[in-house]
Amino acid sequence: MPRVIVGDVALHADVHGTGPPLLLLHGFTGSVASWRPLLPVLARRYTTIGVDLVGHGRSDAPSDPARYAFRACIDDLARLLDRLDVERCGCLGYSMGGRIALGLALTHPSRVATLTLESASPGLVDDTERAARRAADTMLAARIEGDGVAAFVDAWIAQPLFASQARLDPATRARQREERLRHSAHGLAHSLRGMGTGAQPSLWAALPALTPPVLLVAGAEDDKFRRIATEMQAHMPQAELAVIPEAGHTTHLEQPAAFLEAVMTFLNANLGPSLSERGRGEG
Repeated sequence: MPRVIVGDVALHADVHGTGPPLLLLHGFTGSVASWRPLLPVLARRYTTIGVDLVGHGRSDAPSDPARYAFRACIDDLARLLDRLDVERCGCLGYSMGGRIALGLALTHPSRVATLTLESASPGLVDDTERAARRAADTMLAARIEGDGVAAFVDAWIAQPLFASQARLDPATRARQREERLRHSAHGLAHSLRGMGTGAQPSLWAALPALTPPVLLVAGAEDDKFRRIATEMQAHMPQAELAVIPEAGHTTHLEQPAAFLEAVMTFLNANLGPSLSERGRGEG
């Protein structure tokens, strides 16, 4: 489980398995541990590269807010792939990690062979709405720093967005909470300021330019992100949409078998074994 130096920060990368490389990007307050229950299946066919995004998990949480900017995070991932000698990979991103994966595919298109986006969004189109969300994220970041991680985590998981996780067994819920509590307050706060939905530029207009095969995954009970996924598919003729029954925002946690069936079917059809033989150029 190496720490990989990318510029002036170190990112924790958790590598498992053999086969074509598959980059795994967690959501806000998550870490590489978020993917651990899926690795016995994913790593049988793919080399999974789970990364703790900056400010999360075992990666650095620098004091400079600029290191958390959306584009900075994307470029850090491209440099991490360089350090790991990965020319091209599949990308699987959840929520915030899905937004970052989408940005990586658009900014460095030759690095991304397939794109799987779970409960993700291209951002907010309207400038006024984006400014309001940015202001809200800034206030939330200040509360994290003022009240501490534990108070924030309890409020975060109590959101209606995660209500469907009430069906999870108590041990799983306790494990998820414990993993979130390991983060630093300033790391989470700066992540909101730099990579939150309000800080992210709208990527809607760029969706038709995506060339890799795309799988969009949403939970049937997550009305907002199921609608977003449907709208995204309309902009991307090559995209497939998988709606996971009896699941909300975190489909890979709530219905792992159905999630894996959809993802593995897509990857097995599109993520070939000869990625290392393909050339790389920067986009």
